[in-house]
Amino acid sequence: MATAEELAQQLSEQRRTVDFDTFDIQVQELLRMLKDGEISVAPVYQRQFRWDSERCSELIESLLLGIPIPNLFMATNIDSTWEVVDGVQRLSSLVKFAGDATLRAKLGLGEPLKLENLKKIAKFNDATFDELPANIQLHFRTRPLKVVTLNDKSDKIVRIDLFERLNTGGIELTNQEIRDCVFYGPFATLLDTLAKNKNFNTVVKLTKKQEGDGTREECVLRYFAFLDRYKKFDHSVKDFLDNYMRDASKSFATAPHETEFEKVFAELAKAFPKGLFRAGGKGRTPLNLYEGIAVGAALALRETNHLKLQGLRDWIDCDELRSYTTGATNDRGAVRGRIEFCRDRFLGQAYVPSNQS
Repeated sequence: MATAEELAQQLSEQRRTVDFDTFDIQVQELLRMLKDGEISVAPVYQRQFRWDSERCSELIESLLLGIPIPNLFMATNIDSTWEVVDGVQRLSSLVKFAGDATLRAKLGLGEPLKLENLKKIAKFNDATFDELPANIQLHFRTRPLKVVTLNDKSDKIVRIDLFERLNTGGIELTNQEIRDCVFYGPFATLLDTLAKNKNFNTVVKLTKKQEGDGTREECVLRYFAFLDRYKKFDHSVKDFLDNYMRDASKSFATAPHETEFEKVFAELAKAFPKGLFRAGGKGRTPLNLYEGIAVGAALALRETNHLKLQGLRDWIDCDELRSYTTGATNDRGAVRGRIEFCRDRFLGQAYVPSNQS
């Protein structure tokens, strides 16, 4: 075990990477900040407001009665705006109850909340905010909530770690949904756009759950990340994708990448008109096989105009490719093997494994 001095030094170093401020902010000010864009709610959150009317009503009742609720957690951006890390369900409930129509529409919340199943103040049931007396509206609008903000003094990868630790507000986000929150911008928007590409959707077949949890967007990210950096892959797919998305959110040649993506999946849609899957695979696309096929096809198309598809079904199901795509295959050798194997087969060549590490 490390010495006491080593433990204290590591703890001190890590504590210095995280810096927080705490504020008491009234409901009406939070609503204004949301409306003015000073607090942002990432689109991935806006798609996943899951509290029902009864749970929203419980929160409103707690605020009216002065019962403490959990802190809201925000991260500070470079332009001093805040983005929600933990508390989107609570904020959305406030908007649904006391926000105006413009703000509700901004967050995709529909009609205003009508209180229901309140136990302590049952006479408030069936009331909307606008139906309450003016003095009670003022009482609610001026209720303070505690907001904790992370200062923008750390790398985005550190922020991903904080999202994972602190995102407990009723939504269990996947790795890609967290990336979409942390790195929201033009590159994340591109992933979302390409995830809707017709040919891409012909090729990549997912489960119903995966269709709604960011997996399709992650498949687009995997394509770009492995195409650009597969020879540098180490062992953690999550870290590899985190780092690539961080870098791409700063600088990414969108036009050539997008054009190549569309060309690759136009060709793959011809090869897999019913989707990319193995025999007996329940019609779903294995991600490791997808990486090999998609990136291998892109590399092949950089050398030729059309993919050679002779014997396609045989080599997709062959033992050699299976060895690179099943089991413990997230190491550099397996990643390189499945990509270059598919590249060579799409070129009509036999694959000869490289000795390079």
